[in-house]
Amino acid sequence: MKKRLTISVDADVISIAQRCANSRGISLSSLIEQLLREIAKADAPSFASRWRGEFRAAERNSPRYDALAKKYIR
Repeated sequence: MKKRLTISVDADVISIAQRCANSRGISLSSLIEQLLREIAKADAPSFASRWRGEFRAAERNSPRYDALAKKYIR
């Protein structure tokens, strides 16, 4: 669901942003939304940091380990 957002930006920045959006064939709102999504994605924790410490090594004397070792270790 889209929501309206009011922001204050310098006039020269608005004109530059509008030209940038027009050159990409999108609206200024879409351009701003894309940029905000990129920023939010960059700040999200990485896969490794989210799962660090959650996995434990398999026990080497289990039948499952033996089957996987036989399949993948040469």
